[in-house]
This record gives sequence, C-alpha cells and structure tokens, in this order.
Amino acid sequence: MLETSQKGKAKGRSLWTTLVVVVCVLLIPLLIVNLTIIIKSIADPQQVPGFLGYKPLIVLSGSMEPTILPGDIVIVKEVPAEDLQKGDIVSYLRENSVITHRIMEISQTDGNRNFYTKGDNNNADDGVPVTDDMLEGKYLFRIPRLGHAAIFMQTPTGMLLFIAVPLILFILYDVFRRRHYDKREEKATKQLEAELEAMKKKLAEAEASGKPESEEGRVGE
Repeated sequence: MLETSQKGKAKGRSLWTTLVVVVCVLLIPLLIVNLTIIIKSIADPQQVPGFLGYKPLIVLSGSMEPTILPGDIVIVKEVPAEDLQKGDIVSYLRENSVITHRIMEISQTDGNRNFYTKGDNNNADDGVPVTDDMLEGKYLFRIPRLGHAAIFMQTPTGMLLFIAVPLILFILYDVFRRRHYDKREEKATKQLEAELEAMKKKLAEAEASGKPESEEGRVGE
C-alpha cells in the first residue's frame, strides 16, 4: 500500500514538472517574439515589424473570406519580388495600413514590376497596382481566431500576464523541488540516525552481557 502511495506521489510530481516545462517552453518563445516585435514597432513605427524575416499580421476585415477570416493571424515571409507569381497571396503596405490580398496579374512597365491584387471576397480589384517597395511578404499560413489574443498580448496587462505566468510557474516549481529535496534529505538523515542508534544499542547490550560483538561465535573454543 505504501509503495503504491509513493508511486502515485512520484507520478504526480512528474506530471507537475512536465506541465511547468511545457508551459514555459510555449510561453517564453512567444514572449521573446512579442517583445522583439513591440521593440521594433516602437523604434521604427513606419515599418511593419517582424522576426527573422517572418511577420505576423492580424486580419481585421473579411475581404479574403473564406480563405482568411477576420480575427485570424496570418504569417507572411519576406521573399524576393521576382519569386512571386499570379495566384499568390501577399501583404503590402498602403497609407500606413497592411493589406493582404491575392495577386491577379503581374505586369512590367519600363522595367518596373506591378502587381494587381484583389480580395477573394471583393467584387473589384484594388485599383492601384502594388510595387516592389510596398511588399511586406508572401502569405504562408494562418492561425485561426488568435488575433484578439495577440492584440491583448501587446497591451500592458497582456505583457504583464505573459511575463508573470512563466515566472510564477518557475518559482512554484523551484519551491516544490526544494521542498521535495529537503524532505528527502531529512528522511535520509533520520534513517541514518536510527541506524546509528540501533548500532549503539546493540553494542551497549553486548558490552553489558560481557560478550562483545567481536567475540561472538568464539564460545566453545
């Protein structure tokens, strides 16, 4: 019964440790990326911030439904303009707003490349062509409905939460680990003291009987 209880406690500790590690592994990279993007946006408000060439963008309109929905986060990657093809979805900057639409046509005029784009859910194209310098990246994939959470992460409350949660979990894990180690050391110390006490008692009994332990077994020589 005792062995079963100890196994249950060990399993509980293992699950708790795994949970802490998983949460930290998930949240800490998100925090690093989010901090990098926020710092870049503050340092250069005119540029769309990214991380290692990848840019997360929050979709606010339904112009690309059903491919991309409002509230989604789209991930775009910086690519050479010459690699883009008709049918690709791209994000571009126009009047301080980022638009993510599909390329319908590509033309060259006097050596200048023009991309004509349109939202899948729009009746008309965007009208003004997109030039190379307006491009922010090529659409890779979307994360459904995570946009609102991303907006919250960029608020002071959200940043505090995503900093505090990993920190609190790490502190709790460290306290739990230290307590477990202290209890184990205390148990080992008590066990050692009990063994020493038993040995002292045995030696005392042997001396009292006039037959030291080292002489036992020699009676009858």
